[in-house]
Amino acid sequence: MTLLSDLIGTLPKAELHIHLEGSLEPELLFELARRNGVDTGYESVEALRDAYVFANLQEFLDIYYVGMRVLQTEQDYYELSMAYFRRARADNVRHVEAFFDPQAHTERGVPLAAVVGGITAAVADARDLGLSVYLIPCFLRHLPVEKAAEAFAEMTPFVEHFHGVGLDSSEVGHPPGQFAEVYAAARTLGLKLVAHAGEEGPPEYVREALDVLHVDRIDHGNRAMEDPELVDRLRRERIALTVCPLSNLKLGVVPDLDAHPLRKMLESDLVATVNSDDPAYFGGYVNENFLRIADALALTTEQIVTLVENSFTASFLPEDDIRRWHVKIRETSNG
Repeated sequence: MTLLSDLIGTLPKAELHIHLEGSLEPELLFELARRNGVDTGYESVEALRDAYVFANLQEFLDIYYVGMRVLQTEQDYYELSMAYFRRARADNVRHVEAFFDPQAHTERGVPLAAVVGGITAAVADARDLGLSVYLIPCFLRHLPVEKAAEAFAEMTPFVEHFHGVGLDSSEVGHPPGQFAEVYAAARTLGLKLVAHAGEEGPPEYVREALDVLHVDRIDHGNRAMEDPELVDRLRRERIALTVCPLSNLKLGVVPDLDAHPLRKMLESDLVATVNSDDPAYFGGYVNENFLRIADALALTTEQIVTLVENSFTASFLPEDDIRRWHVKIRETSNG
């Protein structure tokens, strides 16, 4: 794996599926808890990290939302975001399209201005790291649909800071189509549209995200592979999938990494990408995801390069920037 490790570390990458709140490492969580007087319910960083054992998405979300309570001030959101941006840049990530969950904070009484203010200040400072960042606020699908409409109205004054909207949280029992109205409103403001679909939910959720929400990209999409017609459509329409191997393993979406569908996605000529999702909880940032899945599936050098190229192809960067990064990737891989 040494040569492959070197290649993965050297290649410039885009990360398209990262939840900023999911990059809250236990050390920072405990520091913010101390600063803000929040009882985490855990005695130490080690005890908290030991609790990161999940049988499914819901078990993860239960502890995820508990940890989020420590985020209370604009400075907290700045520190959270900068910690991730520095860590991503260490993995040679050069462009990020980052999710965050406004409702998870405003429902606790945190002003959206504090959330957005802290994150956007970090986005500005990330430029000094050589990192471009697009922000994608997400709607929480487990909350009533009308709450999404209220959240979107609250987000509108900050829309200049956003490149898209997304849909996350508990998937099963919460089909994407019910959010059609708020997605249509977002489209009228020129925002790109993405949605989590086909992680634990059925292939029909992926189809619904395409047909009802008219998304530009699918987050996860694993279970689309169960439907040959849907796979063919994803290939024809060049709909990208933001795949998260270690997340899938940690949440039981796949029993083992060698059972992961990523190789089949590549062999089906799908625009699959590799991402870290919630790396503080799932055991690895983007390079670790590349390394572990490449080892488990015996991916070739060319397949690794394709995945990295796909990360820019699937991004919302201008076409000229995408072409420039493709050239840089090929130069690096051939060097």
